[in-house]
Amino acid sequence: MKAKKIFYCTECGNETVRWAGQCPACGAWNTVTEAPDKSKSAGKRVSAVSTGIRIKKARPMSELSEEEEVRFPTGMGELDRVLGGGAVKGSLVLIGGAPGIGKSTLMLQICGKLCEFSKVLYVSGEESERQLKLRAKRLNVEHENLYVVSETALGDVLECVEEEKPDILIVDSIQTLYKEGLDSAAGSMSQVRECALELMRVAKGQDVTVFVIGHVNKEGGLAGPRVLEHMVDCVLYFEGDNHTSYRILRAAKNRFGATNEIGVFEMRDDGLTEIGDPSEILLAGRPENAPGTCVTCIMEGARPVLAEIQALVVTSPGGNPRRTSNGFDYNRAAMLLAVLEKRGGLRVSTCDAYLNIVGGLWVDEPAADLGAVIALASSYLDRVVSSDLAAVGEVGLTGEIRSVDRLEQRIAEIRRLGFKQCVIPGRLASRLGEFPGLRLLPAKNVGEAIRAALGLRE
Repeated sequence: MKAKKIFYCTECGNETVRWAGQCPACGAWNTVTEAPDKSKSAGKRVSAVSTGIRIKKARPMSELSEEEEVRFPTGMGELDRVLGGGAVKGSLVLIGGAPGIGKSTLMLQICGKLCEFSKVLYVSGEESERQLKLRAKRLNVEHENLYVVSETALGDVLECVEEEKPDILIVDSIQTLYKEGLDSAAGSMSQVRECALELMRVAKGQDVTVFVIGHVNKEGGLAGPRVLEHMVDCVLYFEGDNHTSYRILRAAKNRFGATNEIGVFEMRDDGLTEIGDPSEILLAGRPENAPGTCVTCIMEGARPVLAEIQALVVTSPGGNPRRTSNGFDYNRAAMLLAVLEKRGGLRVSTCDAYLNIVGGLWVDEPAADLGAVIALASSYLDRVVSSDLAAVGEVGLTGEIRSVDRLEQRIAEIRRLGFKQCVIPGRLASRLGEFPGLRLLPAKNVGEAIRAALGLRE
């Protein structure tokens, strides 16, 4: 009897018995593809040796060990921070980013530290072994426990893993691998999905930590099926602007830690350098005596980071004012402009407004509201905010300044970097301790905050 064909959506994984131009589950177009024919292997039992997974029996929950997962340092503190304290043995980590952003450089650099206590196999499908050698020499990475192979066939890669038995496997990149038996080309949806599944079996079955590099598409998402992100344990995004040397590593998914931590690096000629104090770097080069700028403090995981908010408010030449935000949520910026006009008494509805977060950060927490409002008011009134002043607080629709979490930790970071004044929610002023050298300016509403920051009288 002829086996029925099965089709699946590369976006959501929904399976159907016939092809369709649009997925009936998620509505995506041109994502339904035919699943590989598995009729030849039907009825045959897959051996545990070929898959690398030991056959286990179910056990009661009470008999399971309560020991934590085994973590080990990667040699880069910023990467360890994003991973939740280090890499976990037997995990599958996916590192995504635009081509040329520094993913391969990051992976090759950590090999220098990892090879001190483990055996590392670096598989490259994009570079020859000679090219890897030249890049490792430039990065000053060389160790007898580092093995490299230039291969794109998944079967040969698995044979190499079985022969060398590495502790850590690095695959650069998942789009270059292909599995024999599939008709599609390397990098296609089905190839990426099947190759990732085999690598997951190696990680879980042989307790090998696997780092997989993946490129992003033009929309900014990881190239390949969305199910790829569901299979791995961690998804890390390496971000940065081609016009600057700074790179930000953030976690979009982490089964062994938080997803709100970031790592900051600087790309130099000899590789990536960790930035232990990103606040100082992000505030470098601030303009002096220029209206339309204010500093705020945001939390990236457990780390307080100071960010500079710049605003430009100019009279609109047309009847439809323009609103633009970079690094700040557009809808929240529009809301703050409405509050600024209704509760702050500034006629910004007839003006074009531009909001920018310096340094490539993306600010998505309400604690930056007050800094954005002060920057907008400073630009509108053409009044300079003192360079030693910062602002932290959430702005409500009635114009009130509300409290934010971990305010004392934020204020301590502001004081550490030499700021002398800080606008804070007025209702929390009596609960805070003393901060020598830092003057706290409590404000209950938007009007009080603007007057305190710009030195205006009622």
